[in-house]
Amino acid sequence: MKGARLRVLHVVAGLHPDHGGPSRTVVSLADSIAADPDWDVRLLTQARRGSPVVEQRSVAVRRTVAVSPSPLLCSLGVPALRQLERDFSSDAPVQLLHIHGVWAPAVHWACRAARARQIPYLLQPRGMLEPWALNYRAWKKLAAMRLYQWRDLASAAVLVATASEEAENLRKLGLVQPIAVIPNGVDFSDDAGDAGQDRASGASQSCRIALFLSRIHPKKNLKTLIEAWAALAPAGWELHIAGPDEGGHRREIENLVRKLSLEDQVTFLGSLDDVERSRAYAQADLFILPSFSENFGVVVAEAMSHGLPVIATHGTPWSAVEDRGCGWWVAPDLEGLTGALAHAFGLDQASLCRMGARAREYAKEFAWEKIGRQTVAVYRWVLGSAQRPGCVVLE
Repeated sequence: MKGARLRVLHVVAGLHPDHGGPSRTVVSLADSIAADPDWDVRLLTQARRGSPVVEQRSVAVRRTVAVSPSPLLCSLGVPALRQLERDFSSDAPVQLLHIHGVWAPAVHWACRAARARQIPYLLQPRGMLEPWALNYRAWKKLAAMRLYQWRDLASAAVLVATASEEAENLRKLGLVQPIAVIPNGVDFSDDAGDAGQDRASGASQSCRIALFLSRIHPKKNLKTLIEAWAALAPAGWELHIAGPDEGGHRREIENLVRKLSLEDQVTFLGSLDDVERSRAYAQADLFILPSFSENFGVVVAEAMSHGLPVIATHGTPWSAVEDRGCGWWVAPDLEGLTGALAHAFGLDQASLCRMGARAREYAKEFAWEKIGRQTVAVYRWVLGSAQRPGCVVLE
């Protein structure tokens, strides 16, 4: 692409480290797009004063964090709205918006501002329109859908889904515009490969570790995982549960652990920063995401990039882990999780490591460099300077 650089503005309601996968994947996506010299990448988010945000690695991304001391103003998206007005009144025009998430007023203001200025925008729901998510506190979402959310969705030039299953669910809602199916990405490091070699050589700890790393939320189905663990009572294994508590759900899980007398086998690690996350993956022998619903479940890809076999459930789009011989894809019920765990517990270390090696090879398909190129191809198509890429489906 010749001439002046094209400016894309990413908008996300928040980037608090405890807000799950999107907080990290939005930042990494912006970084990967900024690697293309044709694009001037901006990122707008908001935060309460003193609240942490996920670090931006690429100096090529110009990020603005609109800060307010008022929780009420943040919840209404006022800081983002004020910054949007400044961005659109600047001399350098924005050619395209990529808006992440739904429901939040901050992203609604971005959709509305784009429509008012006739700027095309991509809207990426990031799992918030999956059936389980829609049914959770459904009355609030029904009201928001009628008030503003449907228009924001229907006006998008392109919707972005992270898996074909999410795209199908968007179609079932009645959305008819093009959908780009682009997965989330993962970073690769030599340290992750070294951890896999340590497991294979027996250099890791004697007790094997199964790791859950995600938000501690009812959607993640931890109660069933704990019950399955108790049914098997595996000798020589520990379950590590890592991630931020949401809505006090951790206390419910801790009470269940005590009720089932699993205190010696289950450890809660709390929220982890990037270094601690890598250490948790390196120390584990198996990864488990037992969710009722995930549009992608980036932690599965992260775990595989660290050479871990995985157990995922039918609420996640990871059926391929069975086809690739690097994990189990089972129903999110007691029978499904018990069966997968029993199979994993019955394997020796060498077999688990072979599965982990296949997992790491599979995870290379989700390298951020590739995801960035796919996203840029969609941008160019939306702006009329390229052919429709293969990841965009029209029906």
